[in-house]
Amino acid sequence: DNCPGFGSVAKYIAVSTREASFDVASMCKTSTKIFVLEVMGRHAGWIAAAGGMAASEDCDLPIVILFPEVTFNQTKFLKAVKDKVKEYGYCSVVVSEGVRDRSGKFLADQGLKDAFGHAQLGGVAPVIANLIRDKLGYKYHWAVADYLQRAARHIASKSDVDQAYAMGKAAVELALQGKNSVMPTIVRTSNKPYRWKVGEAKLSRVANVEKMMPKSFISKDGFGITQKCRDYLEPLMRGEDYPPYGKDGLPKYVQLKNVPVKKKLGDFKLK
Repeated sequence: DNCPGFGSVAKYIAVSTREASFDVASMCKTSTKIFVLEVMGRHAGWIAAAGGMAASEDCDLPIVILFPEVTFNQTKFLKAVKDKVKEYGYCSVVVSEGVRDRSGKFLADQGLKDAFGHAQLGGVAPVIANLIRDKLGYKYHWAVADYLQRAARHIASKSDVDQAYAMGKAAVELALQGKNSVMPTIVRTSNKPYRWKVGEAKLSRVANVEKMMPKSFISKDGFGITQKCRDYLEPLMRGEDYPPYGKDGLPKYVQLKNVPVKKKLGDFKLK
């Protein structure tokens, strides 16, 4: 259903988008009208979708999302932004690093490759921000969530923390059972109420494989999320699990020591 860590990343992006939107709203009449937030996601827009959770029935916000699953259309995008600014006075754009143009090229492709041969991306936020400035004339500010989105333990989702501990425990149990080339998984068994269980998958089925956003999760205009997507994301972001704080006002984190254990396995050769 999801990987451990995602719920907390989604929560961080949703909170950041909401708070940044409030900030832009406070100055849009005389200054910045556009905020662009770049998030991770080369081919799948799960994290970008979380930006849509910033808006709700009791918190109406003008948010435009750019998914890697949706081919970037400059004309439609600029119209969507212009319409939001006309109605609200400002607009927040959440853009996945993997957004592509009609030719299939990443807007943020720098020509670098990672260990799997995939394009190493980064820098789509300024591309989008400058496009808005040049075509619409709006003053903007952009930011990149980068490592912050996956390191913000202080705002972790309780659901995610519970799942992370369960996955770690299950991994140890699988190892003690002598199993190899497998990994524990999170299996959703119910949406309302939200329930899940620990499953098991072969690494050969999941390694270097991406799970894409279903079309039913993306709004018809291609710039937002549907209620079905909200129903999927909300339970993963639910609850708080704050770390303890020290006298200095900062969270206290455990720093693991890399202490090797005594070798028990004899010499062997791989065939």
